[in-house]
Amino acid sequence: MPFAKPKIALALSMAAMSVALAACNTYQPAPRAFSEATIQPYTLDSGDRLRVTVFDQPGLSNTYTVDQAGYISFPLVGQITARGRTLQQLSGQIAQKLRQGYIRDPDVSIDVDRYRSVYIMGEVGQPGQYSYVPGMTVQNAIAVAGGFSSRANQANADVTRKINGHVMTGRVGISDPVLAGDTIYVRERLF
Repeated sequence: MPFAKPKIALALSMAAMSVALAACNTYQPAPRAFSEATIQPYTLDSGDRLRVTVFDQPGLSNTYTVDQAGYISFPLVGQITARGRTLQQLSGQIAQKLRQGYIRDPDVSIDVDRYRSVYIMGEVGQPGQYSYVPGMTVQNAIAVAGGFSSRANQANADVTRKINGHVMTGRVGISDPVLAGDTIYVRERLF
């Protein structure tokens, strides 16, 4: 069997080459959930600061920050879960709790006073933590962080985002929208 050794060597070298190519190919397109998340109502998470207004109740109207555990501490009713809720869901929950022996028919309105930050890393002028602005794109976020460095891949970026409690990372174009809490990583170009 003089041909067995070359066939085995060829098969082993092909396997090694495909493993090496697979390791070099770290491209991960953004999951479909990335674009779907940008058209969903805003969901609250740690770091969001809310302006809660209870009409005709100036003692209850104030700003409240969602803590690290995902709660806000609201007068009369205590801790209320905010993480993962929309503004409408949270205002309904506060109103329901206030109806339980405190206020007959509370009218609760909530606005976001300050969104949680975005984080921009990699090949940008000044990597760091920056304020999120509704309507922000990857390109806007990079501009806020001092623009691209001279070695940056300017076609796309890797975004890490929490969607439905799961952290996902995917590669998106620079015109894609950013959500509050996203981490944007600008890679170095290959040549």
